[in-house]
Amino acid sequence: MDARTEVKPIDDLRSYIAALETHGQLHRVKAEVDWKYELCHVSKVNEEKQGPALLYENVKGHTIPVFTSAFTTPERIAIALEQDPGLTMCQLSRKWMELTTKQLIKPTYVDQPSVMDNVIEGDAVDLEQFPVPWFYPDDGGRFFVTAGYLVTQDPDTGWTNLGTYRSQVLGKNILGSQIIKGKHGDMHMKKYAERGELMPAAAVVGCDPVLFLAGSTLVSAQVDEYDIAGALRGRSVPVFKSDLTGLTLPANAEIIAEGWIDPNELMEEGPFGEYTGYYSGNKGKDYPKPVLRVKRILHRNKPVFWSTTVGKPINDIHMIQSLNRTGAMWYDLETMKVPGIQSVYLPAAATGRFWAIVSVKQMYPGHSNHVGNAVIASTTGHYGLKGVIVVDHDIEADDMDRVWWALATRFDPKRSAQIIDRGRSTPLDPGLPIEARDITSRIILDACTPYEWKNKPNEIFMDRAMLQKVSSRWNEYGFAGTSPVAEMINRLTRPEAPAKKAKTHEM
Repeated sequence: MDARTEVKPIDDLRSYIAALETHGQLHRVKAEVDWKYELCHVSKVNEEKQGPALLYENVKGHTIPVFTSAFTTPERIAIALEQDPGLTMCQLSRKWMELTTKQLIKPTYVDQPSVMDNVIEGDAVDLEQFPVPWFYPDDGGRFFVTAGYLVTQDPDTGWTNLGTYRSQVLGKNILGSQIIKGKHGDMHMKKYAERGELMPAAAVVGCDPVLFLAGSTLVSAQVDEYDIAGALRGRSVPVFKSDLTGLTLPANAEIIAEGWIDPNELMEEGPFGEYTGYYSGNKGKDYPKPVLRVKRILHRNKPVFWSTTVGKPINDIHMIQSLNRTGAMWYDLETMKVPGIQSVYLPAAATGRFWAIVSVKQMYPGHSNHVGNAVIASTTGHYGLKGVIVVDHDIEADDMDRVWWALATRFDPKRSAQIIDRGRSTPLDPGLPIEARDITSRIILDACTPYEWKNKPNEIFMDRAMLQKVSSRWNEYGFAGTSPVAEMINRLTRPEAPAKKAKTHEM
């Protein structure tokens, strides 16, 4: 059943929180919680046990609530996408691929955006009026943007980018921004630098969850994430044109801090406990970052501050990257016309980006190796990916127990491993020296039984009819609830041969 028929449409953070509560996926924390360390630590413990999303209603020194743990289960991602909460990550990623490769939907401009209920300007601008968390003991301070994005615009084409760049509070009106070299925001900034102009920018916190999801997605240059979000929603995103910066901004955001970035003004920020589980941005050891000089803050009445714990897996960021990078990788492989792809998965536990698993129905000798090399060469796989695991079609890419089994029983290190010496890396990869993170090696692990083997190992299968009998008697055995047989019967039994088509006689 589709969740679209069960809850009200989601068009902002508030309606998403309401949908979570309707589905029993929200817990309200009413006790006072300190924004320094405590809030993050409570959230992280909750995420470790796959608990619900949290809404902190009593943050020390503030009247504004803080929302965390938005996407730490597939159920909550499905709700955010207005899809069936029972879908797996592979299924959600396929849905993501299908929706975003159809007709993109342009945003709709509105005259009275709710985010302009309150306008703070001049000396009244103070980022610390909001309950900005301080996450981990070795963080360099408070980070305003973790569950949000930075809006920038191409001065030549008008192309708008939503980039999920962390932003640290460096002063009451200063945000340090992690705009990594080569990212779309960096492309925009270089154009303004060449013009000798300041770059307009806006940090958005609290929005329709698909905008955050879209902002975290690898999309092509000159493609607006607003259009991607529209495709995911099946309807246009409401936006407005800022009378201050001229930027196209989300009308239903909770908080927007807007101003200008001087491409030549750099400051040290961090450290920050990144999604890799390690700190980045070590002062004096890393390159300084651009800063957003905030000239105006917009916010709704009674705003909600949205934050994510980042840090070690698994949290929001890992689930988001797993979702959208899996969908993007799947699309890449289909666009490259690689045959036989059954499922794709970039595990959240591997930070959602460093490892990919692909299931393939082999059709020719070397097919599985073809798949592994295609992943490395893809738009999604060329940046930061360290390894690919290829498994046979009888294993779903997100069935990690079965993937491990395939590596144990169908993999031979000498035959099945292929190392590639050079590939583009990310400056956030802690597996590489801080001073040399541009290039990484890669490995393909082919955990498929070779197509060309005439004598293949004889795999154990269960009897389908007997399993169906077990299913029908499940409650007779004293077990409560519905029999689990239906969801496992296809992987426990021998694959059924497709029915032969009746021969037709040509006249």
